[in-house]
Amino acid sequence: MTWRWRYEDANGGEVTSRELPREIFTSQADAESWLGENWRELLESGVEQVSLLDEDRVEYSGMSLRAE
Repeated sequence: MTWRWRYEDANGGEVTSRELPREIFTSQADAESWLGENWRELLESGVEQVSLLDEDRVEYSGMSLRAE
C-alpha cells in the first residue's frame, strides 16, 4: 500500500505546485501524522483541503485544513 495526500482548492480541484511536498507513506497512520504536523504550511501555500489516497483509491476526501 502506498498512501499520499492530494492537495485541493476550496472547490476540490487539485492544487499542483513544485513547492508543495510530494510525500509517500507506507501507512495511513504515517500519512495522517505527517498532515497533523504540516497542515499550516500547506494552508499558507494555497491548499484549502486534502484527500487521502491509497494507491488510486480515495480513502476520504474534502477534508478542510481550516478550523470550523
